[in-house]
Amino acid sequence: MTVARAPSDLPLRDRAVAIGTFDGVHLGHRAVIRAAVDARLVPTVVTFDPHPRTVLGNQVELLSTLERRLELLAECGVEDVLVVEFTEEVAALAPGEFVERYLAAIGARVVTVGTGFRFGRGREGDVALLGALGLDARQVPLVAGVSSTTIRQLAHACDLPAAARLLGRPLEVDGTVVSGDRRGTTLGFPTANLRVEPELLVPGFGIYAGAADGKRAAISIGVNPHYGGTERRIEAYLLDWEGDLYGDRLVLELWRKLRDERAFASEADLVAQIARDVEETRSATRPGL
Repeated sequence: MTVARAPSDLPLRDRAVAIGTFDGVHLGHRAVIRAAVDARLVPTVVTFDPHPRTVLGNQVELLSTLERRLELLAECGVEDVLVVEFTEEVAALAPGEFVERYLAAIGARVVTVGTGFRFGRGREGDVALLGALGLDARQVPLVAGVSSTTIRQLAHACDLPAAARLLGRPLEVDGTVVSGDRRGTTLGFPTANLRVEPELLVPGFGIYAGAADGKRAAISIGVNPHYGGTERRIEAYLLDWEGDLYGDRLVLELWRKLRDERAFASEADLVAQIARDVEETRSATRPGL
């Protein structure tokens, strides 16, 4: 899949273009993208980074990093992606200017959007306007009950199976492995300490069963209260694996919350509980549709 940052980076071809931010690439997004893929032209996505709502002054907890979003788009069969840097200037474009600069410039013939899609200055543009500008504009119905807002609510409620059903895959936390305090190694459960971008959604504190890098993983999100911690840590113990992940990107799948984090009467009690968490993780089921 080709990823372009400017229209000039893509050749002029007859394209079916799905437009949207597509944060999380959930089932509703996939319906819009599938409509473009099924149009039998060059399947293309025009997406935005940063999230338009953040540029317009709103706070947004992202369901996926841009890197992960692009990987998921590739899995959907998209051939080319144009990542539009969303700025105040882009937000101020008249709808016709937006179409000329980002759609006509790459050869869009078919455009697929979700129900209620608006674009351009003051959200003046809609499906009817796309059609009036000569595009075959196709509005894809919403998938009932599926929205990024609902997924965020489910994630914060730690209802991970329900979130997975709307995403079409488990909820993920994507970051880079950094050096920690190595306490897990001394306890017999060495963990990868993950640094994530501050705008990425992370569920509430607790111990989770999940996976990372194709291995089952017992995952801790919290402040490590047994040792009096105050800084949030995201740590993953990969079952039946040994190695060095420092500096690597790691995508954690969160399958199920096992328990709340807490302090223990002794370190021996803590180690015994971690061992139970690992066994629960070993028998956990990956949530799906």
